[in-house]
Amino acid sequence: MSAHQDAIGRPSGSRRVKDAAFRMGLVACLALAVGLLAVLLVDVAIDGVGTLNWDFINNFTSISADKAGIQAALWGTIWLMGVCALFIVPVGVATAIYLEEYADPRRWWNRLIELNIQNLAAVPSIVYGILGLAFLVRGPIGLGNVVLAGGLTLGLLVLPMVIIAGREALRAVPPSIREGSMALGATQWQTIWRQVLPAAVPGIATGVILALSRAIGETAPLIVVGAVSVIAFNPTGVDSQFTAMPIQIFDWISRASNDINDYKPLAAAGILLLIILLLAMNSVAIWLRNRYEQKW
Repeated sequence: MSAHQDAIGRPSGSRRVKDAAFRMGLVACLALAVGLLAVLLVDVAIDGVGTLNWDFINNFTSISADKAGIQAALWGTIWLMGVCALFIVPVGVATAIYLEEYADPRRWWNRLIELNIQNLAAVPSIVYGILGLAFLVRGPIGLGNVVLAGGLTLGLLVLPMVIIAGREALRAVPPSIREGSMALGATQWQTIWRQVLPAAVPGIATGVILALSRAIGETAPLIVVGAVSVIAFNPTGVDSQFTAMPIQIFDWISRASNDINDYKPLAAAGILLLIILLLAMNSVAIWLRNRYEQKW
């Protein structure tokens, strides 16, 4: 082998050094990020593990830190996630089906819709809060500071994620499935409903759960739409006032602690409970993906 071929076939010494240095830099950045996350989690666990018990979950918030709990915020979060899911699943899946199965990409309005969906996925959450305040809480719809307005605002926030995940799940179904179904006499809608959509359900469900995992931790939109920080009752419907776990945690962190009332353990316990819910939701998403994923 000539010297020229050897130089082409194997990287030079300086290139190997640069490659090793680059990989070491990536590993160092990863280690730094994981280390900081571990420090934060350990600090929160030390402060809140002693407060996280059934009394904390079953009690309402109080001016006395010893009696305060997160029941109203927990049930408010459950109501918000229910409204959000009821909104994003049909709207997100229907939009994904239209864009992937029916829309003609040569039409300018379909390209405009796709461009807007991609852009909306990167819009800051506070913008959605302002939108919800202007149109849902006040303005033409005027729902007020209720569960329905908060859930729809969070739904608008995560809807682009559901649409994108739904399109990717539909796109993963091989074209031969569609062609075979239609060759046997099925209409396009029958093919989508009976063949394509069932095959795409695991990916769609994973996208929905991950979208809800993002929505459950949002604070800024709920503050803007008027979520109550101190409330001593659970929501009774979509027209009830509400609070949420991020709002309650923010309120406890904002309060000044003293020898009589120390709100720091309450905030840490609320963070731990929220992390547990997030891990549970993400675990369900991973299970759904691994259990029902089809190999084509």
